[in-house]
Parts: sequence; C-alpha cells; structure tokens
Amino acid sequence: MRDAAARTHRADHLRRLRKVTDEQIRGAQHALAGLELELTKEKKDVARLESGVSAMLARLLGVREEHLARERVEVAVARQRVDGHRARLARLEADARAAEAELAGLATAPAEYAGLLAEKERRLIGDGDPRSRELADIGAALDRVTAGELEHRQAHHAGQVAHNAIGGVLHYLDSALGASTWDVFGGGLIADSIEHDRLGSADQAAWGAQRALDVFSRELADVGISARARLPQIDTRWFADVFFDNIITDVIRHDRIERSRAEVVKTAGWVRNMNACVRDRHTALSAERARLLARREGLLSD
Repeated sequence: MRDAAARTHRADHLRRLRKVTDEQIRGAQHALAGLELELTKEKKDVARLESGVSAMLARLLGVREEHLARERVEVAVARQRVDGHRARLARLEADARAAEAELAGLATAPAEYAGLLAEKERRLIGDGDPRSRELADIGAALDRVTAGELEHRQAHHAGQVAHNAIGGVLHYLDSALGASTWDVFGGGLIADSIEHDRLGSADQAAWGAQRALDVFSRELADVGISARARLPQIDTRWFADVFFDNIITDVIRHDRIERSRAEVVKTAGWVRNMNACVRDRHTALSAERARLLARREGLLSD
C-alpha cells in the first residue's frame, strides 16, 4: 500500500510538472518566433548595405564599412539570442517527453491505490477496533504530509540551484562593471577586452540560470505556488558598444551594465524570498508529521 501511495503521489507530481512545462514550452516558442523575425530583419539590413541603393548611398557618404560592420554585429547578437532560445526550448521539450514516458508507466497507480485503500478500510471496520478509524486517518495523513515534505525539499533544492546560477551571472556582471568603471576613466583597449569577455560569459551563464529558473518554477507549481520565473533579458547591446567605442560612449555602456545588473539582482532577491517561503512550509510539514507520528505511537501503545 505504501508503494502504491508513493507511485500515485509521483504520478500527481509529474502531471503538475508537465502542465507547467507545457506553459513554459508555449512561452519559449512565442519568444523564439519573435527573435527569429528580429534576426531576419537584421540580416536584411546587412543585405541592403552589401548591395543595392542603400549600399551605394552609404559608400558615397563614406560610412558604408562602418555601418556594415555594426549591422553584422547586430546579426551576431540576434543569432546568439535565437540559438539560446532554441536550446532552451529543446531542453524543455526533452523534460516534457521524459515526464510523459514516466507517467505512462504509472498510469495504473491511482486505481491500484484506491483499491488498496478500500480493502484496508473494510478490514479495519471488520475488526471492530475503536482505534481503527483514527489509525486509518493518521496513516492517510502521514502519506500526504510525507509526500509534501519531499516536494518542498525538491522545490527548496531547485531554488538553491537557481539562486547559485544567478549568482554566477552577477559575478560576471560585477567584473564587467568594474572594467567599465576603469574604462570610463581611461582604461582603453585592455578595459574593453575585459568587458567583452565578462559580458560574453555573463550571457552564457544567463542561459544556465534561466534553465534553473524553469526547473524552480515547475517545483513551485508542484507545491501549489504559481510562478513564471524569468531572468530579465540582459542588454546585449554591450557587444556592439565594445566594438564601436567611438560611436557609443563608455558612460552609456556603463549605465546599461548597471541597469542589467540591477534587474538580475531583483530576480535573485525574488528567488531568495520564495525559497524562504518554501523552507518555512517544509518546517511546518515536518512539525505536522512529528505530531501525527506521536499520536499514532500513542494509539498503538495504549
């Protein structure tokens, strides 16, 4: 019966996760469609500067090569975002397939558990023991509380992973901000190089952090907390800024990095607060489980 209860709880858990994953997939598909349109637009801008009337006018004005190089950087940035969202969507779809496969193996679990509960009820009532009804209620409550403890532990662990991943993004942004401060006061090419490296690392770390936030959102849904945790879109115009330092000032780039960092800090705070809530709920469930066990022991030892 305990095995059947565990299988039933696992099936319920997977169904909740699958529902949230489906919502995440739809959101990722919508975002990807918009980014693919943006990439197409950027490619067209490059094509216009490579040939045609726009190219001829830019050449006559002496700015063709400069504008073309900038547009190519914008294409690279747009392609990076598309690739990142495609990878995220692929991981979400893999999660959905894995959950569906496991659910197929647990399809009969609810019916098996219901049948065993009915049989146990008949036996307890048939024995005529006045404690039987309360013991049965305690047993069912212990199953629910134990499952709840496990789900909250999983959610708390996912929150810790997400918070650590966001911390990695902030580490690179802090380093980039330091280099940017140096650049404002005359750091030159060395500061630019450090900024570009740290911002590229921050962008890569952000995809890992979003993956952790996706998992955290599903685990929160499993404990009854609806959330769509998303890492703010980091302003990747830094990449173009680094290459075109003569066009966009160091001060503007520094301000963009500061704003991006502030948004990521807000997300980190949200994750921290949500995880504290999950921890408190887990503590309450543990106390309830201890109370039920004490009552059960009292009844059995009476």
